[in-house]
Amino acid sequence: MDLKLENKVVLVTGGSQGIGLDIIHCFLAEGAHVANADQHIPKDQLLADRPATSKGKHLFIQADLCDLDACQNAVGETIGHYGQIDIVINNAGVNDGAGLGNGVEAFTNSLHRNLIHYYAVVESALDALKTSRGVVINIGSKVSVTGQGGTSGYAAAKGGINALTREWAVDLAPFGIRVNAVLPSETWTPHYKRWLNTMSNPKAVQNQIECLIPLGNRLTTSQEISDMVVFLASPRSSHTTGQIIFVDGGYVHLDRKCTAGD
Repeated sequence: MDLKLENKVVLVTGGSQGIGLDIIHCFLAEGAHVANADQHIPKDQLLADRPATSKGKHLFIQADLCDLDACQNAVGETIGHYGQIDIVINNAGVNDGAGLGNGVEAFTNSLHRNLIHYYAVVESALDALKTSRGVVINIGSKVSVTGQGGTSGYAAAKGGINALTREWAVDLAPFGIRVNAVLPSETWTPHYKRWLNTMSNPKAVQNQIECLIPLGNRLTTSQEISDMVVFLASPRSSHTTGQIIFVDGGYVHLDRKCTAGD
């Protein structure tokens, strides 16, 4: 299927690793041009060392998105380089464990890492998105609806992302701008692997989690997340807005008799 993304300009935040990196490769394969705003240089050599990969072009913008000026500069650099922005993918964030008892400052810092820059980037890109009748995709988390424990800042931020997705879909519909959210649950990424490796028996913990995922009893791949993101960003999804979509093999919402591991 031709997703009709050739020569579209995409700004991705946090695209140097994990889900963000797969999102970038998926857009590039469709012929889109991507700007990656991230604090870290991509470890992927195709992105770090070459100006172009696959059919699309790639631009790396080093940016600490907790700095609001950096958010505005990332938008400005993208427009300066490509001349437009058609799609914004808000992805950068980290489950930083800022929980109850860690103090208000830790909670506030977590909101800056995980929520505030979502608003700042979209606000900075708004004129460009209105011109292109563009798309915003927010990457959220199942923690926004399930809770997790010990991570109040991250949970509040992800809940805010769900709310902003619906709010912006209403605000921006008159301009033809679509806004949706994609929520991963248990997704295999380098960060997830590092978390498992902190356990005394990583394989046993992974098996316990996979038993709770009805579809295939396996973790979601980051490729499956990125495929959904790119489809929602494409004109093939032209009448979809305000949706919060879980890509999780049924982990969050299916009946507990389906998700109770043996």
